[in-house]
Order: sequence, then C-alpha cells, then structure tokens
Amino acid sequence: MAGDLTQALARFAATLTYDQIPDSAREHCKNLLLDAVACALAGKQGEETHQVAAFAAALAQSTEASIIGGDRLSLAGSTLLNGFLITAVTMCDVHRATLTHITPEVVPPALAIAERDGLSGRDLLVALAAGGEVMTRIGIGMDWPAARARGWHGPGVLGPFGAATAVGRLLGFDEETMARAYGLAGSQSAGTFAAWGTPTVKFHQCRGALSGLMAALLAQQKFVATREFLTAKDGGLFNTYSNGGRPDLVTAELGKRWELEQIALRLWPSASTIQGFATAMFELVEKHRVSFDHVRKVRVFMNQAGVDMHGMFPRYQGKFEALLSTHYCAAAILHDRALTLAQFEPARYNDPTLARFAAEQVETKVDSSLTGVQSIVEADLADGRTVAVRCDHSRGSPENPLTRAEIVEKFRAYGKSVLPGARVEEAIAAITRLEDLKSVRSLMDTLRAGEAPRARRSA
Repeated sequence: MAGDLTQALARFAATLTYDQIPDSAREHCKNLLLDAVACALAGKQGEETHQVAAFAAALAQSTEASIIGGDRLSLAGSTLLNGFLITAVTMCDVHRATLTHITPEVVPPALAIAERDGLSGRDLLVALAAGGEVMTRIGIGMDWPAARARGWHGPGVLGPFGAATAVGRLLGFDEETMARAYGLAGSQSAGTFAAWGTPTVKFHQCRGALSGLMAALLAQQKFVATREFLTAKDGGLFNTYSNGGRPDLVTAELGKRWELEQIALRLWPSASTIQGFATAMFELVEKHRVSFDHVRKVRVFMNQAGVDMHGMFPRYQGKFEALLSTHYCAAAILHDRALTLAQFEPARYNDPTLARFAAEQVETKVDSSLTGVQSIVEADLADGRTVAVRCDHSRGSPENPLTRAEIVEKFRAYGKSVLPGARVEEAIAAITRLEDLKSVRSLMDTLRAGEAPRARRSA
C-alpha cells in the first residue's frame, strides 16, 4: 500500500469536488484565506519586506498576478512576495502537529493562477482545500517529531507539496500529472532549523510556495518525474528526511476526516510556539487585574523546545528577536494590555522600561510535563501574593478557535492602513461568500493598493 501513497493523494486532489468538502472544512478554508490576506496586509510593515519585494520583481518582468496591498508582478514574483507578506510579521497560521505554516505556501500560487485564468471563487476554495489537506497529511505521515529531530523545518519541506496540489487542481491535472508534480515538488523540499532566529525561516515559506508553483507548471508540460516520491526506498521523503514515517496516517479516512481543520490561527504577532504563553498572560492580566507596576517577577513555564526557541532573547535586538522573545512579549502584554504590531515598532520595543523589565524581571523555565503550546505563567506581586494561570489551548487553536468576527476584525485592523475602507469591506464580503464569487480577478483587483479596481470582467 505504501508504494501507492503518492498516487492515492494525487487521485484525491485531482478528483476532489466542492460537494465532497464538508461545511466545516469549507468554512475553515475561508477563515484561513481571510486570515492569510489580513496577515499579508500587515506584512507590508515587515522589516525585510522591501528586500523581498525587490527580489521578487527581479525574477521576471511580466505582470499577470496581483500583490496583496501592492501592484502586479509575474506568477513567480507574486507567489514569492505574497508568500513572504503572509508570514512577514509572524502572525499567520500553524499546523501544530508539524509546527508548519500552511497558508504562505498554498494561498499565493493558488491566487496567482486563479487570477491569471479568471477562475471562480469555488474553484479557488476547492484548490485551497486540496492543497491544505495534502500538505498536512504528508506532514503527519512523515512522523514529524522524528523529522524535526533531524533539524528539518516544515514549511520548506512540506510547502512544495501543498502549493503544487493547489496549482495542479486549478490547472485541471489528472491523477498522473498530479503525481508527477509531487515528484517535482519533493525534489525541491528543503529548509532546516539552522536558520532559526533569522528571517531566513520566513524565506523557507515563500520559497516553498514558489517551488510548488514550478513543480506544477513543469508537470503541466509532461516533464517526467517519479510518481512515488514519498516512500521511495532510496531518497524518498519519509525514508531520507525521517525514520520511514507513518505512511498509514497519510490516507487514513482521507476525504472523511479533514486534517486541515487542525490548522490553528494566531491572534497576536508572535511566534506560534508562544501563543499559549500569550493566551495565559492575557488571562493573567484580565482575570487577576494585574498591573505592570505591581509585578516584581514573571515566571514562564514551557517545554524544553519552547524555552530553547523563545527563552534565548531576554536582551533582544531588533524587531525579529522581539517577535520571538517571551521576555519582551510578557513585558508588553503587562504594560500595554495589548500585543499588536504597534508593540513591535522600534519606539516601543526599545522603550527602556519595557526592555529593562524583559531582561531583569521575566524568567523562562522548563516544565517537562508541558507539551506543545501548553504554558504556565506565574507573577509575584508587590503585596507578596503569587498568581498563576495555565494555558492548555492557545487562542486560535482548534480547541479554542477564533470566531469569524475576530478574524474579520484582524483583517480590518491591518487592512485599513493599506486599502480604502470600502475595499476592505468588499474583500471581506467576497471571501466570506467565496463559493459565489464568479472570478478571483475581482477579489484581487480589490486587494491591490494605489489604484481603483479596474472594470470588472465578472462580478
């Protein structure tokens, strides 16, 4: 059965129809798209955005696809830049089982192809569902903890498969062509945690999107590639990148249980691993009415991985380290009662009061009983009391989900600085009723900045 694994996924993706997707998965796909676009609009404020924009513009000179909050570039350029925008300010989704962001890889190439070809919102929705489901299932089938132990970073490894699936679905691939696209996607799987602590981890994500686009476009030309990449004994993804994986998980209840529904969203612009800590901090502030001036010490308990990744920046340097720093986020939440992009502007994170509190009054500690995003926060108060809050499920997780209204509010908050208010509302309405949208071109017209939408080719 393992030898047919890629073929089974290819068959699923090539034959998936709108009616086969349950309502809950459809609505989650809309939430993911709404959130991804909101993150991309916020990503205009990313420190490295101008560098990636210049790089993307240099890839090709054509202009068939739109940049969210920008103008137009080539298919490759828009895929790369939109992918970076979604992840630029550390606020996009995460599939917790694989610590992998999904939308930066799947959404941009799907938007580019759907816009270029004038496809419908329903076509786009099916492509997003197929891409998200294939990508997450390959991830769990890889036995991700074993792959992570070897240093692999999920977005660059798994992303090409999700992107290739979404593009292949929009291009009308049959099963055989989709399987070849997976062989080409897997041949580009790359990215390790050696890049952790630098913006290169975000490049893994947009490069994963571009790799999947290239895989699909080359497969469309009938380029010969292996049709069983995942379980090949010599060089297959599961055997080379992991320990042989758990191939049975890839197709278990495929089409009945939707793994993409396990993709979590983030309410705050901070690393996915510390969203549980942020949830606990806000509850501490709100439940115990803790005031910044009356806190003497904050202790944050996480698992070893959480402390290793986010306990290393008590004296952070610059925006990117502040976004990753448990110490700074604790100080900002306590002082400002908020954690938005405003807290990650230089004037805020360089504030001496916050910087001193982060360095001297916040401590991170390992609790081996905690797993995933679980966190415990303790605060020693000036009156001698110690108050504590535990978080098992962060805001935005499947167990503690954001409402559609909260996602829409996130969209409005970050969209208003890039787009006119009327177009923000128009985009929200179009995504909310995505299956009724006649052409994705009209959505992308609305999302471009600096010009009025051109005359609609379809409503």
